Amino acid sequence: MDARENAYVLWFDELHRKDVNLVGGKSSSLGELTTSTGVPVPYGYATTAHAYRYFMDVTGQNKKIHELLQGLSDVEDSVELHEVCTKIRESIVSAEMPEDLAKAIGDAYEELAGKVNEENPYVAVRSSATAEDLPDASFAGQQDTYLNVTGRDMVIRKVKECYASTFTDRAVYYRAKKNFDHENVALSAAVQMMADSKVAGVMFTVNIANGDDKSIMIEGSWGLGEYVVQGTVTPDNFIINKEDLTIASRHINEKAIELVRKPGGDVEERKVPEDLAKAQALTDEQVVQLATYAKAIEKHYGCYMDMEWAVDHQNRVWILQARPETVWSKKNKEKKAGTEVKLTTDHKVLVKGLPASPGMAAGKCHVITDPKDINEFQEGEVLVTTMTSPDWVPAMKKAIAIVTDAGGMTCHASIVSRELGIPCVVGTKSRSVEATKVLKSGQDITIDAQNGVVYDGIVADLVKKEEPQQAQGAAQTVVAEYFAPTGTGVMMNLGDPDLADKYASLPCDGIGLMREEFIWTTFIHEHPLYLIEQGKPEKVIDMLAEGISKVCRALAPRPVVLRFSDFKSGEYRNLKGGDKYEPVEPADLLGWRGASRYYDPTYTDAFRLELKAVKKVREEFGLKNLNCMIPFCRTVDEARKVTTIMKEEGLERGPDFKLFLMAEIPANIILADKFNEFVDGYSIGSNDLTMLVLGCDRNNDTVSALFDERNLAIKRAVRHLIETAHKDGKTVSICGQAPSVYPDFTEFLVKSGIDYVSVNPDMVKATKRNVARIEQRLMLDAATGRGIKDTEDYTW
Repeated sequence: MDARENAYVLWFDELHRKDVNLVGGKSSSLGELTTSTGVPVPYGYATTAHAYRYFMDVTGQNKKIHELLQGLSDVEDSVELHEVCTKIRESIVSAEMPEDLAKAIGDAYEELAGKVNEENPYVAVRSSATAEDLPDASFAGQQDTYLNVTGRDMVIRKVKECYASTFTDRAVYYRAKKNFDHENVALSAAVQMMADSKVAGVMFTVNIANGDDKSIMIEGSWGLGEYVVQGTVTPDNFIINKEDLTIASRHINEKAIELVRKPGGDVEERKVPEDLAKAQALTDEQVVQLATYAKAIEKHYGCYMDMEWAVDHQNRVWILQARPETVWSKKNKEKKAGTEVKLTTDHKVLVKGLPASPGMAAGKCHVITDPKDINEFQEGEVLVTTMTSPDWVPAMKKAIAIVTDAGGMTCHASIVSRELGIPCVVGTKSRSVEATKVLKSGQDITIDAQNGVVYDGIVADLVKKEEPQQAQGAAQTVVAEYFAPTGTGVMMNLGDPDLADKYASLPCDGIGLMREEFIWTTFIHEHPLYLIEQGKPEKVIDMLAEGISKVCRALAPRPVVLRFSDFKSGEYRNLKGGDKYEPVEPADLLGWRGASRYYDPTYTDAFRLELKAVKKVREEFGLKNLNCMIPFCRTVDEARKVTTIMKEEGLERGPDFKLFLMAEIPANIILADKFNEFVDGYSIGSNDLTMLVLGCDRNNDTVSALFDERNLAIKRAVRHLIETAHKDGKTVSICGQAPSVYPDFTEFLVKSGIDYVSVNPDMVKATKRNVARIEQRLMLDAATGRGIKDTEDYTW
């Protein structure tokens, strides 16, 4: 028999990973790291499973716990679960530690003080269950950890509290759902020197967002690492190429608070100084050093690894623990062909966040901010909260999806969601807005956790199941729809290039608005100036050209009008690397956007990449049906400057290349006779135009009732633009929402002589029929002299 089996404590350098039965997963792994890997690990010792069983037996806890658990009828009843588990924990904590066991734990602490040459050193007391950290079950976080513990008596007390944490609500629930016998689980407490963390976090040797095992993922924030694990902060995120250890991507988030050590013991939350909150917590050299350790640890263990780390105030890097990663270790990492989901732009986006656990779900959301209220949560709801901790697991188990304000790819919500196999979007505050402030309990929402987006309502295209195939040979009846030809063109707005083939069969006369922004957010992800700085401008050209050409091919020979990028500064800043190049504008709807960027010396190189992509589509791919549009052009001089740059890049108006202007600023209407010199036509952006004419913020719910495109001021502006444009042979279209929402407004447009209306795909057929009906009515009224006269005065 191994003599260690009867020991109460064992030192890290006496342990190996095969000793799970002696000291649990965490403690045995700390021993393996210490003895066999060469990576820096804070030293310490572990109480044994034998010590735990001895304590439970001598104090009579086994019998008490068995009786209490026998009385637990339903672990899904969070109230009953809490009552039973509280009684168990109180019984364990109130029991007196056997004298010989207390002496062994206390003597080891004093011996540790001698080994590190510190009086009453600060330690972390971490729980380590014997069934924990196995590749097929993630028990990590189900028991408690105590930080910055000092003094012999306090260490002994915290070991006993670790024993009690074997029966937290979350641990009992988790074991029950995983069919682990409560009585077969023992607990070790790892007593480990505290790293005086300046920065801390987690890392994985697999990209846990998508299973890419050629990458290492590192997340870190200021202070102790518990706030990263718990999801209290949204940490900085780094993806490192495993082969050459280069940083492939980084996302730096605001880290406004940190958990720090208190003098004399325990920890406290502290506000991070403003100049550090948005700064990168790790240096690039530290990122690479951590990745080097991660790679070595994975090689030693022979499997994907999940690690916690710290950098102390002397800039020393420490590995605090390592365990097998438990989700992608048992998943097929190869993506199934045809399962990739593309972001749709045809529905209202409520919030955006990090896609932590992929998948789609739709249902009613339930906003809960206090774990005491989780018993109210119902099966099949979407859980929306600030963040989760292990206490939330009973509710998470019932959820069809989870959305949190805070957290990163490695926070508790992310990890548990992936294991439960439910969609999860985290960190909405860092990517858009706090979900708990936007979403309302009972509201229908759709979660696209492949792209990190939450939509309003039930988006059937994302969550619908495939219809059963018709039996082979069965009779089919095909009815062709008829759409009368119209003098007023009906075009289509489109964002996602991958939907072009699907919608190409609609009875539209072309694409009146192709939104370039979709390609940036879904395919490119990185700020154009950042890519130029990284020496990768071709990525912009190639990916834009690929997306644009998909639409042009699908719609050919019908025309496609591409609107150049019209991100606001806040949206550009959300692209990778954007923080460096983008100002913080309190009202970016009226800020640095559209044409004002294109000729700005600080941005014009990026705009020229867009022009090169257009030229590539037209000349290399031969898709001459591509035309372009300038958005948010405030002055005639801006139009002159932008068209000059376009000419320099070989894009000049002609018989087969048309250039349009978004008419969305009052100046575009008032000075249309001057703008005519530089464009072939206009497309009315009714949303911004209404906002600016009425002085009514379209994103402000307080004044939303005043926002109406049918206001006489808007109609007079539209009528004036059409008349002024037509005098010089220019065309006018509209690509805002008004024609889709208000059929009567469409009638006004047709009567005013508009050349095209452009609507979303779901409204093409209805608008086509509506326009035909209006035109037929006008012809009938003209022939008969009858009909209702519009007596409104639209004179400018």
